[in-house]
Amino acid sequence: MPATMPATIPIRYVEPVFRPPSEAQSLILPVTDGCSWNECTFCEMYTAPQKAFRARTEDEVLASIRHTGERYGDQIRRVFLADGDALVLPTRRLLAILAAIREHLPAVRRVSSYCLARNLKKKTVAELVQLREAGLAMVYLGAESGDDAVLAKVNKGETCASTVDALTKLGDAGITRSVMILNGLGGQVLSDQHADHSARLANATQPEYLSTLVVSFPQGEARFRAGFPEWEPLDQTGLFHEMERFLSQLELKRTVFRSDHASNWLVLKGTLGADKARLLAQIRSAIAAPEAAHLRPAWARGL
Repeated sequence: MPATMPATIPIRYVEPVFRPPSEAQSLILPVTDGCSWNECTFCEMYTAPQKAFRARTEDEVLASIRHTGERYGDQIRRVFLADGDALVLPTRRLLAILAAIREHLPAVRRVSSYCLARNLKKKTVAELVQLREAGLAMVYLGAESGDDAVLAKVNKGETCASTVDALTKLGDAGITRSVMILNGLGGQVLSDQHADHSARLANATQPEYLSTLVVSFPQGEARFRAGFPEWEPLDQTGLFHEMERFLSQLELKRTVFRSDHASNWLVLKGTLGADKARLLAQIRSAIAAPEAAHLRPAWARGL
């Protein structure tokens, strides 16, 4: 979701700026602009011309940290490394950034970032351990789906196996993982396998956090449909059935689950597996009697 930063923050921002909902209180620190892949047909976050991918210079990033520390060094508790995939940077540069955060923003207790699975192909677990020890505590990885056919249709540039590999590396390094799945991404034709294989991906990796969003296209569907012409959206009931199928197959031990993004009709929150039965009961009640399910009104849904 877009982030709004005070005008007094001494950092150069290229609008629009995005960050996860849970980073609302974080300092947004751009270390890159845009997304190094930026080919996913469902994603509109970095399609504006000014968001073309580039790594910011090390001098600019370190100066941003230093100047921010001079004004707010004892106030900032969290830092989110933007834009779309900070971990595309070499480990050496990331370590320099994390060291500067420790020096100039000493009150920071958590640094996090988005991460593409491809970012980790050349990073070893030992390198990720270095990053974790230097302060990188959490990454947000958009898996979108665990189904290879869906991933190919939306030009994700990943497979279930490549996503599992990346999440396993992060887990082995002790970095907290927040994984996102897109409800409805497979449309009507691939809904069942999208739910089945996304649950398989989550079960294989046991992420610390798991969330679902509903696929949506504020700027229109033309780009998406060009690669997936047979796609037809799921209606509200169809989205609920897909969610029920997904949840019913999850075998998670200690994963915080959230389906409370503004794109969702039904807010679901719990810990899996302790709350699995309750969450399934909620979704089944919404299928049986949507008028009594306290759904989010259509006007309140969006990105």
